[in-house]
Amino acid sequence: MAWQYHGYKLPYGTAAKIQSFIRGIASPSVGASCLSRWIWINSLPTSTLTPKPNLMMPFPGERPMSDFNSTNRREFLVRSAAALTATALPTIVPASALGLDANKAAASERVTLGVIGIGPRCRYVLGGMLGLPDVQCIAIADVQASRRDAGKEMVDKHYGNHDLKLYRDFREILDRKDIDAVLIATGDRWHGPASIMAAEAGKDVYSEKPCGITIDVCKALADTIKRTNRVFQAGTQRRSVPNFIEAVKLAQTGKLGKIHTLFAPVYVPTLQNDWLPREQTPSRDVVDWNLWLGPAPWRPFNQKYVDGGWRGIYDFDSGARLLDWGAHTVDLCQWAINADNTSPIEYEPTETNITCRYENGVKLVIDFLPTPFGDRGPNWNTKLGTCPVRFVGDAGSVETGDNGGMDLTPESLHSEVPETAKLAKGLDAATHARNFFDCVKSRAKPVANAEVMRRSHTVCHAAAIAWILNRKLSFDPVKEVFVNPSGGGDEEANSLRGRPARNPFA
Repeated sequence: MAWQYHGYKLPYGTAAKIQSFIRGIASPSVGASCLSRWIWINSLPTSTLTPKPNLMMPFPGERPMSDFNSTNRREFLVRSAAALTATALPTIVPASALGLDANKAAASERVTLGVIGIGPRCRYVLGGMLGLPDVQCIAIADVQASRRDAGKEMVDKHYGNHDLKLYRDFREILDRKDIDAVLIATGDRWHGPASIMAAEAGKDVYSEKPCGITIDVCKALADTIKRTNRVFQAGTQRRSVPNFIEAVKLAQTGKLGKIHTLFAPVYVPTLQNDWLPREQTPSRDVVDWNLWLGPAPWRPFNQKYVDGGWRGIYDFDSGARLLDWGAHTVDLCQWAINADNTSPIEYEPTETNITCRYENGVKLVIDFLPTPFGDRGPNWNTKLGTCPVRFVGDAGSVETGDNGGMDLTPESLHSEVPETAKLAKGLDAATHARNFFDCVKSRAKPVANAEVMRRSHTVCHAAAIAWILNRKLSFDPVKEVFVNPSGGGDEEANSLRGRPARNPFA
């Protein structure tokens, strides 16, 4: 991903200059021009080179460049110029590797990507990533042969080659040292464990939501990302979509006055765990059923599960389905009041919603939608699109959704929002992916980093547990445990913070 030169990692700006040198080699005039460029490179001040021990160290008996005296350098340059003149290097170095293709970065500047789990949603997200000139997908792992083959066809067609490698077991991707980052888009049960394993293997991670099937998994994932110093982006892409950004800005800058209520719609919760009829288990090369189940409890194979019928089943799904939308809508509400480092302290379920209360008195209403993809009235403006949110203050309110429009009160607030912000669609993940890959290079935190995910996912899980137990719960956002009003632990609620996990590799 970055240039390595005699034990040093070159900054991206320096690497670009070296690419300029390589272009000189590929030009007809080889010799003095190339020699002068080599002299320039070797005269780079030491400040441009960041020490990177144990990476690309010199061969035994070879000295680092800093040990070369001027005589040795001159001898090296003369020999290099002669060798360059005598070879037909331009005929064997592909233009894309040199960064000469205007639509693709040089190989040294690209982030290499592996994909773990490639279903319909993954193909949509990956499609946006393939369009980024500094990203190259080189491997896909999936337990289903049909999906592996479809993924290879998609990626090879995009690049115009047959280079993509396929794997049944995603651990083979994690073992590859030439892969910088992974896109994880399995079912819910695998998101957290696969992300943790990827971080432990030194990979940066973009994970589809929900990123953890329980509170404990979300906590373990965030702790692992921090300990391993990896870059993590949750696939809650609405944090990168303009209309949602502008709505949050209205709340955070006081344009709505003091915020007192937040509204986040979700599916009507469900709690079912029935087994489908047993069918003949396919060959492992067709569907690796054991690996598909992963950490979930064992049950007999049925094709409907692997075709998407796992959704809504407790063993495989997250938080009674609250996180299908809640991972987005609750997350945006948290962001609107700058609560990315905390969560509500009370959760009270009713037949139609779950009302959550923050320590500062702000209410979060998690609203159940009987027809989330149909008529969302009367509480919501269906025309605004799916995954809407509403922020209400004592001086105004805003409601917006995936179609990009906004309902604003008072009307004068429209002047505060650029018209261009109302044109984007909430399902578009390309900008969110761009943010992730930029952070892979800069090592900054993405907009939906692991701590952001940890808190917003925990709110959804805590609300789901309140609904499952059908009673009001109190939560300590510092210790991340349920407590009784008296201050002791709520044993029943805390027992649902995690689930027993099966070891598919035993």
